[in-house]
Amino acid sequence: MFDLDLGDELDLLVETARKLASEELRPRLRSAEAARGVDGAVREAFAAIGLAGLELPEERGGAGLGPLARVLVNEELAAADAGAALALDATGPALYPALELGEGELLEGLLEAVAPPGARAALLELDPDALRDGRLHAELPWWPADRVEAVVALVGDEALLVRDGIAATPLPGAGLRAAGACQLQLEDAPIAGRAKGAAGAARARARARLYAASLLLGVLRDACDFSRAYAQERHAFGRPIAHHQGLAFLITDMQMAVDGARLLVHEAAWRLEAGAADAGAAAAAFAQCIDASRWVGPAGVQILGGHGFMADYPMEKAMREARALGLWLGGFDAAIEDAGRALCEDASAPLELC
Repeated sequence: MFDLDLGDELDLLVETARKLASEELRPRLRSAEAARGVDGAVREAFAAIGLAGLELPEERGGAGLGPLARVLVNEELAAADAGAALALDATGPALYPALELGEGELLEGLLEAVAPPGARAALLELDPDALRDGRLHAELPWWPADRVEAVVALVGDEALLVRDGIAATPLPGAGLRAAGACQLQLEDAPIAGRAKGAAGAARARARARLYAASLLLGVLRDACDFSRAYAQERHAFGRPIAHHQGLAFLITDMQMAVDGARLLVHEAAWRLEAGAADAGAAAAAFAQCIDASRWVGPAGVQILGGHGFMADYPMEKAMREARALGLWLGGFDAAIEDAGRALCEDASAPLELC
């Protein structure tokens, strides 16, 4: 017998996040996009209900919850506004190397850097040649933030914290506008903290992928819900367009894709929370979410017709946000490659072209 019940604690957490999303984020979504950030009242509400320290250890003032709680909260917030969800989370996925590779100076330095209101951190994966003479040199074309006070870089099995030598050049917003956007450059950036470990680095990557996947799930869920409601209200030939077979099948396929991706994300989160070393499951879940997003967004726009491209409706927002989230952490190609290595039971072997 399968037990899919989350339990009272997680049920309450989901309901709390859903209430914040519906009462604070959704009514402000267009103003947050215009301002490239969330206002102080929303930030205070986010902190007051304990979501700001969701995954921090209890001894550091956090709730001490794990990957499953994070994916549940992210989906609820992103269903209202994925960009705002990112703007509210000061550390974002940059927290995971600090948690998984030993708290020490890495976590201490990261939390100190993002303590000021509105401060943000970024997580980068860099090649070994980015580290020269004990300093980092790198350039990232896009990151969803207008300001970055700290960068955590994963270089192989090592995590490096940078707090100085960071240049963030604002970019025009596209997807995730409420989070902002910038080009990041690390020029001769000194290392402020470091930690190393193969298992911890793998788990940090896995948790970061689930972070992005759960935001993507929220965006896709909202796209499904809105396009289905629209199709039930819009009439053609004397009945709702949802009652025409072609659209009914399309709506069903969209929902199946989102529900299937959610099961993979939840299973991967449960595995990580249980201590299983299964980074492949997280990579596969992220790849499945990206794959679903490639047609759920366009399908929703198709259901709405010309309205799907108008800012008066949320479908255009869902499609651009899904595209942006699908580019994170190497995107689909890196995720599917890591999942393939895990399935082949040799994560160290390069995949050869046939």
